[in-house]
Amino acid sequence: FLMKGADATMTPIVEFSDWLEEECGNLARKGLRTLVIAMKVLSKEEYAAFSQRYELAKRSLQDRDASMRTAVEELECNLTLLGLTGVEDKLQDQVNSTLETLRNAGVRVWMLTGDKVETATCIAISSHLFARNAPIFHLLAANKEQAEEEFKRFQKKPGACLVIDGRSLSLCTDNFPRQFIEVACKCPSVVCCRCLPTQKALIVRLLKRHAKKRCAAIGDGGNDVAMIQAADVGIGIEGKEGRQASLAADFSLTKFKHVSRLMLWHGRNSYTRTARLSQFVIHRGLIISMIQIVFSAIFYFATIAIYSGWLVVGYSTVYTMLPVFSLVFDEDVDPDTAFMYPELYKELQKGRRLCTRTFLEWTFKSIYQGGVIMLLSIFMFDDSFLRIISITFTSLLLTELLMVALEIQKWKLLMIVSQILSLAAYVLSFFLLPTYFDVGYIFSGSFWLKVTVITLVSCLPVTIGKWLQRRCSPPAYLKIARSRDGFDF
Repeated sequence: FLMKGADATMTPIVEFSDWLEEECGNLARKGLRTLVIAMKVLSKEEYAAFSQRYELAKRSLQDRDASMRTAVEELECNLTLLGLTGVEDKLQDQVNSTLETLRNAGVRVWMLTGDKVETATCIAISSHLFARNAPIFHLLAANKEQAEEEFKRFQKKPGACLVIDGRSLSLCTDNFPRQFIEVACKCPSVVCCRCLPTQKALIVRLLKRHAKKRCAAIGDGGNDVAMIQAADVGIGIEGKEGRQASLAADFSLTKFKHVSRLMLWHGRNSYTRTARLSQFVIHRGLIISMIQIVFSAIFYFATIAIYSGWLVVGYSTVYTMLPVFSLVFDEDVDPDTAFMYPELYKELQKGRRLCTRTFLEWTFKSIYQGGVIMLLSIFMFDDSFLRIISITFTSLLLTELLMVALEIQKWKLLMIVSQILSLAAYVLSFFLLPTYFDVGYIFSGSFWLKVTVITLVSCLPVTIGKWLQRRCSPPAYLKIARSRDGFDF
């Protein structure tokens, strides 16, 4: 009967050895992963008895797993120690630079591992998970009282990196989970050693529950699946341990170094594009609703729709869909800048691109522009209902296209094509839908003069306000672009 396992598991079940613990410590301090190998010689009678108990346990209808485990544990005692192995767990390329980049980006990195404390500490130092000259506090306890005492000592050492083993972690999470998570979140880095798969998942859930943080779990083995599934974002790395982690994850990577690109570039674009697209969808719907509200209020809340039929359908689909959704190709910074200045990621963590303030800003823009378009069309220009529809709808469409153009940071071919196609579709509508427009009046100079004035009045104050905001309080990426390229925003 041969058996292998970690030294913490094997030491209680092997015969006493005066060198096992010492050699395990020596190998661990060198950063090697240790594995203890032991054996037990069974007679035919002992094997037959074990086989009978194990077969009965396998056929058990109740507590089958526990019965099978009990049968095996009867063999796992008084084993003869055969030897000890130490294997170097080589890091992938650019792990050090990736961890340093994430730390500069404001991402708190926790390492949850099953290694010994000494091995995990060596790996954390060599991989630059711990900053240079950063103080390290080892929280190791055997009981509740000792855990509370060590935790109080740790609270008095702000800025220290934390190293904690599985037993101490269980004592802390069982007795004072909220306090432990709140204090640990203030650490630059945390290393949890001798962690079971269930403990890894528990840490992720506690971080989400008590710290209210967004957690990304990264793993490459089957013992990381529970942690990956418990996190907000699961990242699996395909390695020699198989594909269990990558199959259970939201994102699958081939190298750990790709994590920085996933977060700093793709994550940044995903957040900024989603924020801008959602704001424009709100703006696009609210501005036409405001025009209808003002129109109804002027005419004593009569149940008359200013736009009907194909105009309403075309506004949301043909005329504005392509320009608005082309914003998903926009980039506020280039990849080189995002990687050169990972601190830009900290600005996104504040959530200022999509918050209550930005929602109110876009709501105010929609109310102002919708009100201006409708009021100026009625009180300053024409009394003809068909002409009012032509003026207001043209001004509405141009305002929406101009707002999209003003928000674009980096123009691309698809964005230009979307603007041209939308304008071409609208011009084509003059001939395909003659009953909705006063075609003769549209091609007059008076019409385009009035449309130009209304569009300028609706867009110019918004544009000036945005320019002043960027001059007085520019975002970090604009400051970098200004200093690097010499542009005056």
